[in-house]
Formats: sequence, structure tokens, C-alpha cells
Amino acid sequence: MSADRQGFVHHSRLRSRGACAMNRYEVLRGRESQARTYAANFEGVFESGAGIRLRDQSGREIIDCLACAGALPLGHNHPELVEVLTQFIKSGHVHQALDLTTPAKYEFVQELFGLLPEEFASRAKVQFCSPSGSDAVEAALKLARFATGRHNIIAFHGAYHGMTGNALAAMGNLGPKAGIGPGPGGIHFMPYPYRFRCPFGTDGSQTDELSINYLRRVLEDPESGIAKPAAVIVEAVQGEGGCIPASGDWLRALRALTQEHGIPLILDEVQSGFARTGQMFAFESAGIVPDVLVLSKALGGGFPLAVVVYDQSLDKWPRGMHAGTFRGNQIAMVAGQATMRILQRDGLAQHAQKMGELLMSGLRDLARRYPALGDVRGRGLMVGVEVAEPQQGGQPGPGNGALARAIKRCAMEAGLMVETGGRHGAVLRFLPPLILTPSDVGAILDRLDTAVFHALKQQGVAHAA
Repeated sequence: MSADRQGFVHHSRLRSRGACAMNRYEVLRGRESQARTYAANFEGVFESGAGIRLRDQSGREIIDCLACAGALPLGHNHPELVEVLTQFIKSGHVHQALDLTTPAKYEFVQELFGLLPEEFASRAKVQFCSPSGSDAVEAALKLARFATGRHNIIAFHGAYHGMTGNALAAMGNLGPKAGIGPGPGGIHFMPYPYRFRCPFGTDGSQTDELSINYLRRVLEDPESGIAKPAAVIVEAVQGEGGCIPASGDWLRALRALTQEHGIPLILDEVQSGFARTGQMFAFESAGIVPDVLVLSKALGGGFPLAVVVYDQSLDKWPRGMHAGTFRGNQIAMVAGQATMRILQRDGLAQHAQKMGELLMSGLRDLARRYPALGDVRGRGLMVGVEVAEPQQGGQPGPGNGALARAIKRCAMEAGLMVETGGRHGAVLRFLPPLILTPSDVGAILDRLDTAVFHALKQQGVAHAA
């Protein structure tokens, strides 16, 4: 038996020794809502974290490839952040300040605008929102509707923009919408360039062109049934939708089309922003400039914070049009400012690109051994592996969500935390902290190898090609 597979058995035994931890887990499970998500998938009580690793009360070391859904670009308890925050909390500075001007806010805004492409930053305004990406999306849609006087919004199949009102309405996944009625109207969905499963039934080589031409036709057809929209909202890399990157060509074509028709383009970079994809912002790889940029997660260095940055031509809404008590989260601004500084100083965008290439190369090696790993894709350290049935007639087989969930469970047993997403929950998603090393990548691949082996064995599937 290999060391990793011995480790798998060892970690399984450790669970039995964590009775106290599991009791706490069971008590909370009895108290918490059925709507909880991650806690329902990852059993245990997580006590401490350092860098890319967590430790639970049974003593297990777990490599964290979730990183608070991408909100921890520097990992857990980064020593510089701990020091900066400790000094700030002892300083007597206010911790919450609505939208009042403070030294922390000034430094934060200066740092943020210094990271943005100059062409965008030179014309940009910023709106602080309630501290979640969902609220920032709400603000962005409200801004576009108010500035244009139009109502319709174009979103894309597979999109994820949050769980509130209009943000939820713009989500592609039907599951979270079930049982709550139609919700806000005016959202229209277009095909996203998902090459592995081309929405037009091609082999993927024409997906980009077909997607843009379809959208062009909708905008130009007087009988499309869709009036000119207030905005188009898009993720440069779909996250929850299955880690699907849009190509630079497609993004440039989308930008040109929206400019041609005078439609504001909203880039939702809540998950992809701040070096995650190998660029400071994912849209930069295409060389485009959006009208509106939505930011959260890593923005606050792991603490709750969200903003909308937008072109000054849209700044037509009146005072108080969008507000929230906790938009003045000074602790998050201090953590965010320090995080942005470290990302630049340590070249973590370039590092994420290199580590992402190393990770995807190793994942493709695994996919050659395990045919159930049907597609490996991503950008930087925003990586997905789609688990699928064998090909059928030259097309990818259906996504195998059951096997993906089994791999996720076995990965946790082996000391690796990964989440699933995408269609039918069939995509294994990797969002590790950006500070991981080549050695860490090797450990991730070893533990995933163990997990896939055991998951296939449990399901009685032929485990390798």
C-alpha cells in the first residue's frame, strides 16, 4: 500500500478519535439551518490554520483548496496581516464608520486605484457596498438601470452573481431559485462560451464565434423580444458555474459589441479578482476596459468588504441611492490594503500563473490515467476538473455529479479540501491560496490521486485507462 493510501486509512481512523469535535459538529448541525452549505459537506470542527493548511480537532492536517471560496489569497493567518491588524485594533481607530472619510479608507482607495489599469482608474468612481459580493452586484445593476433609464439585463448560462434579489435572478443555476417564485424580472440569459459542452452542439472550435453571433442577433433583431438592455453582466472566468474561462477573443468581441450598442459592460470579478487568474484582474488578459467592475472576497484580505468601481459617465444616481451600515468596515480596509500591497510586492499574480500551470499539468496527467476526469481547465489558480461519463458519439458524456461528490469526500479523508460546482455539481474546483509552492502542488496531486482511486473503487468503476 502506498504512503498516500496508508494516509487515507490513517485519516479515516483519526475521525474516530475526534469524538469531542464531532459532538460539537453534531450539536451545530442540529441547530443550524438546512440551507447551510460547506458545513454540510465538510464534517468536523476546524480549529486552526496557517498558510494553505487547516487543522481540525482530531489533529488532521488538511490542504485547503477552497480558501474561503477564494477570499483568502494569502492563506490563513498570514503573519504580516496578523501584525497589521493587531496594530490597527490597538490604535484606537474606529472599526466601523459608515461611509465617513478615515485614514484607513483613504489608504485603501489609493491602493485599489493604483492596482486598476490606468485607462479605467483615470475615469473611475467607487461605491462602497454592504460587505458581500451579492450586494455589490445589486448596486451595479441598480447603477446601470438608473444611468441608462433601461431595465433589461443580459446575463449568461452558468452565471453566478450572488444570492439576493437581482443577483439571484441573474444566476444560471436553477436550484437556489426553486420554490421562491420568478423573482425580479428583466433578466435574459445568453450562451456562455463553454467549449467542453458547446451550447450549440459543436466540438467547441466554433463556440466563441457562435456565442457572440447569437448575442449580436438578439441585440439587432427587432423581433427578438428583448428590448435594449441596461447592461450586460459577465464573469471573465465563471467560478461556481464550473471554472470556465472565457477566451480573450470572446471578451474582446463582447466588449466591442456592447460599445457598438451603447450598453454598459459589468465585469463580476468577485472571485477572479486580485491575482487569482494570473493577472491582477481577469479582464486584463483580454486587454479590455469594462464600464463597471464588481469586487469583493479577496478585496478585504479575508474580511467582509465589497465595492463597485465604475466609469464616471454612469455616476448619475442621487445621494443615498445605495447604502448599507457595514460598508465602512475599517478592519477589512486595513487588511485589504495590506493584502494588495503584498500581492504586488511578492509578484503573486505571476506566481499564481506558474503554479496554476504546474497544477493543471499534473491534473492532466491524472486525467490520462483516470478517464472519468473528462476536462481540466482554468486560469491561474482558478482551476476546474469536470468529472464525466465516457464520450458518446464524439461528444462529452453527461457530467457525473455523484462521482465528483465521492471524490470530494475521499479527498477530505485524504487531507484535501476541494469543492464541487458546475452543471450537476460535476466539477472539482481548486481555489487554493496564491502562496502555495511546487511542493504544495505535488501534495495536492498526490492526495487527489488517492481520492480518485478510492472513489472509483467504492463505486466499482474501472479506475484507470
